[in-house]
Amino acid sequence: MKKNVVIGFLGTQLDAGKKRRWRPSVALTQHVDFPVERLELIYDQRFSRLAHAVKREVEEDQAATEVLLQVIDLHDPWDFQEVYGALFDFARQYGFDEDREEYHVHLTTGTHVAQICWFLLTESRHIPARLLQTSPPRRIDGESDDGDLIGNINIIDLDLSRYNALQQRFDQIADEYNALLKSGIDTRNKAFNALIERIELVSTTSDAPLLLLGATGTGKSELAERIYELKLQRRRVKGRFIHVNCSTLKGERAMSTLFGHRRGAMAGTPNDRRGLLREADGGVLFLDEIDELGLDEQAMILHAIETGKFFPLGSDNEISSAFQLIAGANRSLSKLVAKGRFRADLFARLNLWTFELPELKDRREDIEPNIEFELKRAEKTLGTRVGFNADAIQVYIRFATDPATLWPGNFRDLGASLQRLCTLAPRARITLQMVEQEIEFLKHQWASSQDDEDDQLVRQFLGKKADTIDPFDKVQLAMVIRTCRTSRSLSAAGRTLFSASRAAKTSRNDADRLRKYLDRFELRWAELANQPIN
Repeated sequence: MKKNVVIGFLGTQLDAGKKRRWRPSVALTQHVDFPVERLELIYDQRFSRLAHAVKREVEEDQAATEVLLQVIDLHDPWDFQEVYGALFDFARQYGFDEDREEYHVHLTTGTHVAQICWFLLTESRHIPARLLQTSPPRRIDGESDDGDLIGNINIIDLDLSRYNALQQRFDQIADEYNALLKSGIDTRNKAFNALIERIELVSTTSDAPLLLLGATGTGKSELAERIYELKLQRRRVKGRFIHVNCSTLKGERAMSTLFGHRRGAMAGTPNDRRGLLREADGGVLFLDEIDELGLDEQAMILHAIETGKFFPLGSDNEISSAFQLIAGANRSLSKLVAKGRFRADLFARLNLWTFELPELKDRREDIEPNIEFELKRAEKTLGTRVGFNADAIQVYIRFATDPATLWPGNFRDLGASLQRLCTLAPRARITLQMVEQEIEFLKHQWASSQDDEDDQLVRQFLGKKADTIDPFDKVQLAMVIRTCRTSRSLSAAGRTLFSASRAAKTSRNDADRLRKYLDRFELRWAELANQPIN
């Protein structure tokens, strides 16, 4: 059996009572079922007489208990920094022998600050102990003080790994927070789920700016709102969620919209304007498409983030606003910094927590749960639950998950498609014919948009020579250019482009095949690979 060792403060009030009254440091040594081999009694030299008196009484009453007096002089026992520092130094110098002794920290005596410090030191295992709480005996009305003065003793073990129910509760709460960030969608993509878990952890523990990157339609705005709701639940914010589309802010009006203005600061402004930064005080400010802001606005945003203050237009007095910032962008801010189109200091401030949302084509396993989510959302809008016929859902899912279906607008395209189907569904049922018509509509819509993009991309490299290329070749060349710009090497691009036909070729030198194809248009890998991706 290990020896029980108790460490605790001398109770300058409770331990000083008369012998007829309950005294915690004395009483904890009197429990038959909890023998104390050693009591480490911490005291201030001002109470030396009381400490020695308690030591004598315990050792006279309990011959098996040794009392060691430890002097720790505290100028202010309510000063957290002083108390924690003193107890931390005590713990570092103490020779703990866990193989032979079982350590306990007595919480009952000492200030509330001391009790908090004991908890932190034991929870972090700087002191390898369990917490021990004693309490006086319950008195029955009319009972005298001459009764049993031993009282009660409770041991608290902070090893949470032993409490499966508690751990399961923590896991359940984390799952609830993750579900909130995912709008309740049972997503299956491992990379996306890991991203959400990281966002949940950062959002609930940090007030630093968050940067959400991703192509149009990947869900940045929806995620920003969910992050705000999570922060609201965790009481990290109390104010409103202010959504600003920075692409709509230009010139002097941008300054006024963001920072407000004094009456008469601009032509046609007869009244003061608070500005959106002030409206976000105590809440979350979401600057969507922050890459569209001008450099002057970026500078003022940076100042507001770092100081919590800004000047409205036409005012000599700074306004305070304690908001938390979420920024969204669909372009690489680091590349914009290199071009001088985004401030490096603001990017550095935003880049502490950056999360890039994957495109729908990279999350095809999440298409089915998102279809179910969109059907539920349509039900709220239309007031009717719409469903697919069995043959229709099979065709739609096969099309939606096909690698050839690129979903250029990502979840925005998927949501719009399902909204059309639900709105037009006769008797709330989506038929096979409707699905086939919707698929043709999407293909035509994307082809029209793709033709313009393909032409612009080819002209970027070939200039007027693009006019001499047949439409068929233009589509193919545009795909080759895109692949080259997103691949790490010529060989990697070749493997992507020739993945289907390479098995039938006698030579599998994909890099050589791609190089010969580019030679037809007098293009080189280096000039394609070095082009930034917008």
